[in-house]
Amino acid sequence: MFSASTAAVLTHSRPPQIEGANFLNLLIVDDDRSIREACREVAQSLGFNTQTAESAEQAYRLLDSSSTDAVLLDLRLPGSGGLDALHNIRKHRAEALVIVVTGHGTVQSAVQAMKDGAYDYVTKPFSMEELRLLLERVAGHLRLKSENRVLRETIKSRQGFGNLIGRAPDMEKLYRIIAKAGQSVHPVLILGESGTGKELVAKSIHFSGVFRNKPFIPVDCGSLVPTLIESELFGHVRGAFTGATNPKDGLLAIAEGGTVFLDEIGELPVDLQAKLLRAIQEKEIRPVGSVKRVPINVRILAATNRDLERSVTEGTFRRDLFFRLNVLTLRIPPLRERRQDIPLLVAHILERIGHDAGMEKKISDEALKALLNYDWPGNVRELENSLERACALSSAHEIQLRDLPTQIYGAPADMMAMSHPTNGIVPMAELEKQSILSALTQVNGDKMLAARLLGIGKTTLYRKLKEYEAR
Repeated sequence: MFSASTAAVLTHSRPPQIEGANFLNLLIVDDDRSIREACREVAQSLGFNTQTAESAEQAYRLLDSSSTDAVLLDLRLPGSGGLDALHNIRKHRAEALVIVVTGHGTVQSAVQAMKDGAYDYVTKPFSMEELRLLLERVAGHLRLKSENRVLRETIKSRQGFGNLIGRAPDMEKLYRIIAKAGQSVHPVLILGESGTGKELVAKSIHFSGVFRNKPFIPVDCGSLVPTLIESELFGHVRGAFTGATNPKDGLLAIAEGGTVFLDEIGELPVDLQAKLLRAIQEKEIRPVGSVKRVPINVRILAATNRDLERSVTEGTFRRDLFFRLNVLTLRIPPLRERRQDIPLLVAHILERIGHDAGMEKKISDEALKALLNYDWPGNVRELENSLERACALSSAHEIQLRDLPTQIYGAPADMMAMSHPTNGIVPMAELEKQSILSALTQVNGDKMLAARLLGIGKTTLYRKLKEYEAR
């Protein structure tokens, strides 16, 4: 247990302050003066602003008169039951994190306190290191909540930026370009890996610009057979082909004055690329089976996860269409290049899942560390699917490491052992391949389910599998 002399020792070996902790206010409630002072020393050495109280009544007065982010509460206070004090503190400051302190042999009280809303507990006697690590965890949790709250307000203030989440430098740059692209009428080419949020970026451009009150129509060029894509884009007349019993307007005509988003434009057949180029240049289309041309007024946004310049060189994508679409280009960074955004994304996703489920969802430090160390070949979509799956498998408030898909915390080490046992460096293509093959093994070869769990499109999965067979 702490002694009065302990506090004096602390002044000679202060641990480094926690980033952002100097904005956090900690209330220490304990009837033992030496423990209060020792705890104060540890907290202040980490950067916390501290107040102390020797009784529950004094604590209530401080809670009413000052800002408090966290409370270190002894459950054995004179004149007031510890659990009663916890309930009253929660009433005074529902948003404050309460860490309960319990004596040896009374852990059951701490367990009950956790059920009643306490954030964590520590058992007397505890060491300086235990308290320091606990306060570091508290500071991290509070900082994450604060950043997520600020981020939500920032997103709300950015009209049209939808659900794009991130504060990494590349994302800030992306937001600036989106704002400029929204005021333009030129075509935009959006580049990014599967799952990075290309459609979200397209929507942000549309709804933040001059077309915001007009239709936004997405078209997945990789999910339809060529004859259907042509009919979808340009429309058809009655009798144009078998089954065309009624005429149909094309999406390029239906979106009059608005935006058509061509997702996976790299999958569009070459003959349809020529028709699309003509439609963009001449601002008119000819429905399938018709001899008449229909004028159009529409903006084109296109996206792909392919290297279109390489496709142009290989002859699978028209050079003139590439230049026509490439007036403005946006690149969305993959999640592995902005790992600092993962905690923000996790908090945002868990908040949405918790709201839908009617219960708060948190994530353990160990699980969050695993998410930070994973390379996310399926990017944000894979992260979202992984968290939804973890929440579905666990009824607890906090997601643990065991709740995550095994490829997140188990696969990377196995891949290193298989591929590069000596230097530990694994090519991204190999990590992606092993993630896909591991997922297929876990779902007994169900490609649709594997694609959904990986957070990638089924077209992408089939293409990747063909690439692996060809090697």
